[in-house]
Amino acid sequence: MKTYRYPAKSAWKSMTRRPVIQREELSAIVQEIFQQVQQNGDRALLEFSRKFDDSDLETVAVSNDEIKAAEKMVSKDLKAAIVQAKQNITLFHAAQQNKIEKIETTAGVICWRENRAIEKVGIYIPGGTAPLFSTVLMLAIPAQLAGCREIVLCTPPDQNGNINPAILYAAQLCGVSRIFKAGGAQAVAAMTFGTESIPSVNKIFGPGNQYVMAAKEYAQRFGVAMDMPAGPSEVLVIADENAIPGFCAADLLSQAEHGSDSQVVFITTDERIFDQTIEETERQLKELSRNEFAGQSLANSHFIVLNSMEEALEFSNLYAPEHLILAVNSFEKYIPNVQNAGSVFLGNYSCESAGDYASGTNHTLPTNGFANSYSGVSLDSFVKKITFQHLTEEGLENLGNTIEIMAEAEGLMAHKNAVTIRLKSRQ
Repeated sequence: MKTYRYPAKSAWKSMTRRPVIQREELSAIVQEIFQQVQQNGDRALLEFSRKFDDSDLETVAVSNDEIKAAEKMVSKDLKAAIVQAKQNITLFHAAQQNKIEKIETTAGVICWRENRAIEKVGIYIPGGTAPLFSTVLMLAIPAQLAGCREIVLCTPPDQNGNINPAILYAAQLCGVSRIFKAGGAQAVAAMTFGTESIPSVNKIFGPGNQYVMAAKEYAQRFGVAMDMPAGPSEVLVIADENAIPGFCAADLLSQAEHGSDSQVVFITTDERIFDQTIEETERQLKELSRNEFAGQSLANSHFIVLNSMEEALEFSNLYAPEHLILAVNSFEKYIPNVQNAGSVFLGNYSCESAGDYASGTNHTLPTNGFANSYSGVSLDSFVKKITFQHLTEEGLENLGNTIEIMAEAEGLMAHKNAVTIRLKSRQ
């Protein structure tokens, strides 16, 4: 880990840079995968599955029998936990539904906005060493609440051609329409173009490695939207003298264990907390089953002492973390200072894991500094907002002269005439 005591502000910007990905090589690989899937459909997916997942599949579709079998393989305790998490996530996201409000901007001119669900959405769920069934809940629940007609899920199979049972259980519980055994950039390509088995979608959601992220960006060239630009997972913890070093270390490691490219940042205003948190992090690291991943992540992470909470929050806003933990005593007074963050956790007992699983907020969040301009996934992510307006004859009379003057000033005489011809018809 990299440690800094009272670094000058001139050094902050370099400290907020994430590890650089070689974009040119990445783009070439993704482009080739897209071409293969577009040309060869399911056959390309099966070949990529053998190549990347070491899985020899006969079909990419998950059958109903597989889904039923998976339900029996999930323990009673895990099912209960998933159901409780589903209830909380549903409650939080259902509250985001908006009522239609009609506004009369001028007498006789009525405007309003209505939501329409995105008809077909795709969800990508990583497999590998940490099958993220929790992300199924985070994406399928708001999609279902929004009223999306088709919810397609792609996730890579294991070497035996199977999907993690918890992923299948969560998917059927949350209304996923169809599930497919496809991973990586090829899954994104399949949801972009459609294949013999996998339907094309309008928008793709979900986390993934650098190839998946690059593929989601590339899919936009073909008219398919994506949830947000993102990179590896990250957390920034701000601690004062009242923080508990063991808690801080645990939160840092909970993100570091995602993978070697994850990044964690610890900032404190107290030298004692600084030293004790480093000690706790090193101690807890040895006890983790995924300590190799976490250790590699810590090598690229920053532990910093700053002069004040104001400086700490200034650094945080520059970094724009995916997750921000305020392990401070009077966190309420610092909330207005938080400008850039995906999701914020307040106080010593608000562990980041709560948001990852079951508190109710969404864990699909902007990373890589994009929290300075993007929000995390919400119900709004699954809808389009369409504006409506109705002008009565009186309304056009009240607003017509304004429209004519503005249209003529822009030299758009047909725009002006669309008003003038109506006004003259009333004379």
